[in-house]
Order: sequence, then C-alpha cells, then structure tokens
Amino acid sequence: MPNVAVVGASLDRAKFGNKAVRAYLKQGYEVFPVNPRESRIEGLQVYRSVLDIPVPLDRVTVYLPAPKTARVLEDIAKKAPKELFLNPGTESEEVIKRAGELGLKPILACSIVAVGESPGAL
Repeated sequence: MPNVAVVGASLDRAKFGNKAVRAYLKQGYEVFPVNPRESRIEGLQVYRSVLDIPVPLDRVTVYLPAPKTARVLEDIAKKAPKELFLNPGTESEEVIKRAGELGLKPILACSIVAVGESPGAL
C-alpha cells in the first residue's frame, strides 16, 4: 500500500489539508497527517513533523502557505520521498528554488486531483 504525508493537514473538513487526507484514504493510501497543533485528524494519529513519521515516504503533499512551506522543505528533503506535491498556494519562486537545491523535484499540481478525486466532492 502506498503512503503519503499530508503536511498542513487540518481538522476543518472545508480545508484542502483535510480534503487531501480523506481523498488519499479513499484511494487506499496509508495517510500520515502532519500538523504541530493537532493530535488526531479524521481518526488518524497526527505527526508534528515529517521527521516523526517512522517509515520511508512514497509521497509528501504540502498544504501550507509558501513562507511556511519554505520552512519545512529541509525536513521533507531529509525524508527523501519519492514524490513531492506542492499544491496551489504553497509554491513560490523561493520555494521552488530551495526545493531544487535540496535535491527535491516538486510536482506543481493539486494532489487531490492527481490521485483521482474532486476536491469539490469531498
């Protein structure tokens, strides 16, 4: 079963950080929500950082504003995921440049759509 870390996971079901958790669960992924202020989201244990996730990651998908995304890129690079999705609103020239410097090859797209779900239907 593939896995995914959702960085910026949210308790708020209207937010994309929550919709992503549900979309990936629906598609059969093992989901690791990441949010330093929550303990459970959609019934799942929440991790404070991607570095706290105890397994290698297939995919990391980010739902944070660009300045916060820039601050978590080093941790993401340390986990060396197979894929990194920077969803709309997370990317900036600085973020994309820094991701490249860290050896990451970000995919600039909505990961909910990429996994075959419609955000509006979640």
